[in-house]
Amino acid sequence: METEVQRSVSLRLNRRGDRNNQFQQNRDAEGGLFSSERLSQDYPMKAVWKRGFIRLFLVGGIVWILLILTVLLFHIWSCQSSFAFFSAICNRESKVFVVLDNMGLVPKPQHRCQIPLANDPDKVVIPQGRTPDKIVQNLSYIVEDKKNEFQSPPLFGGHQSWLQREKSFRLKSAMKVHCGFIQNGGAEMNPIDINYAKKCRFVVASGIFDGYDTPHEPSDISARSKKLFCFLMVMDEISLDFIKKNVTVKEDVDGGLWVGIWRLVLLKHPPYDEPRRNGKVPKILTHRLFPEAQYSIWIDGKMELIVDPLLILERYLWRGKHTFAIAQHKHHHSIYEEADAIKRRKRYARPLIDLHMKIYNYEGMKPWSPKKGTISDVPEGAVIIREHTALNNLFSCLWFNEVNLFTPRDQLSFGYVVYRLGGLFKFFMFPNCEYNSLFVLHPHTREHSSVVEWVKSLDEFKTNKTGLKESRGGLGLWTPYPGNLDSVVLPPVARTSKAG
Repeated sequence: METEVQRSVSLRLNRRGDRNNQFQQNRDAEGGLFSSERLSQDYPMKAVWKRGFIRLFLVGGIVWILLILTVLLFHIWSCQSSFAFFSAICNRESKVFVVLDNMGLVPKPQHRCQIPLANDPDKVVIPQGRTPDKIVQNLSYIVEDKKNEFQSPPLFGGHQSWLQREKSFRLKSAMKVHCGFIQNGGAEMNPIDINYAKKCRFVVASGIFDGYDTPHEPSDISARSKKLFCFLMVMDEISLDFIKKNVTVKEDVDGGLWVGIWRLVLLKHPPYDEPRRNGKVPKILTHRLFPEAQYSIWIDGKMELIVDPLLILERYLWRGKHTFAIAQHKHHHSIYEEADAIKRRKRYARPLIDLHMKIYNYEGMKPWSPKKGTISDVPEGAVIIREHTALNNLFSCLWFNEVNLFTPRDQLSFGYVVYRLGGLFKFFMFPNCEYNSLFVLHPHTREHSSVVEWVKSLDEFKTNKTGLKESRGGLGLWTPYPGNLDSVVLPPVARTSKAG
């Protein structure tokens, strides 16, 4: 009985095993067949999808690049277009620009550091009257060049002797000094521009020479400042012709030329051979070009002003009761550091820079140190904020005379004139990060280059066949100096930064 039961159980187990084996074989057979078919079917599909994705990615990238180029080309074309709507996109005063700005489509310039500005230009209180002139009360200018038969024709800066230069640093209540604009020396303004400038008490001035820039429309200017300030862009004839070909220039009923808010002021007959030296005329002698101005803000031609000028005057002059404000240099404190950087960057002839510094060193100009009581001897001269007091005007004249006599690198002369005035000239030197927050810097239309920048020795100037030697500026470098400079050893200089 037990044997039959065991046989029955064994038979059932064998049958179940056979069924399981058969089922597994069927599954394997079906799975193997299905797997091979899947592989044969899935592989082409995956390859197609992969190739399609790569093609789609490449096409999308090309389309995106073409779209960017199209937008850029449209922007360039629209800024110079004769169609009012398209050109208005680049005009910050236009309704089109204002609408785009309100929609948030115009990027806002980012400040380098926060400037402690007043909140509202309309609430700025303008001081009544002028700051009293306590040291220099009566300042006049030499306008006629007294020359002998051995001297050249009239020069814009005049034939200032070493003795006249020395006397100009001795402050008195009444002074008469060289200050450019010698009769028949060049840099004449048009009568229509002279008449226009007579009404200007508050001036934002800039300059373009030799076609290196185009005017940049200021941003965030209040309605009050637009009525109060004259925005005057001084330029030579080369720059005016260049601007007329590349920017929309409008003419008013009086014959004045305008680019946006800027009134173009032409200086005929540039007084110097070197464009950089020509640019110092409106920059330093703003009070001579616009004698009716009480306040002025100078910005270089490559800059776009992004702070309301009333807020600038309130921050840098009126709040601290200052009359002259300029930023400190980002890297240098000593003029000898700045001179070394100028030579390394080939910004002017190295032997002439050395001669310039030897004269200053001989005359007692020491490297800057905290004991001097000033923040720095080297400014960033691209922004100058000033009230046109008699002492400030005298300082500007003396500063310009140094630029006229020696090299056009005005950062080297600023600290020297401060030193020669013996602490009587007071000014506010504000942080460099605030300076960088006043404007947006635009590139020049082309890189400035001059053959004089590559000169390595004075022997290269012995003959003027190559045009290296200027004929109307820097003549103090070629006039015998009343002192022995051979024994002068310039102080050693250590680089303060990789960028400096």
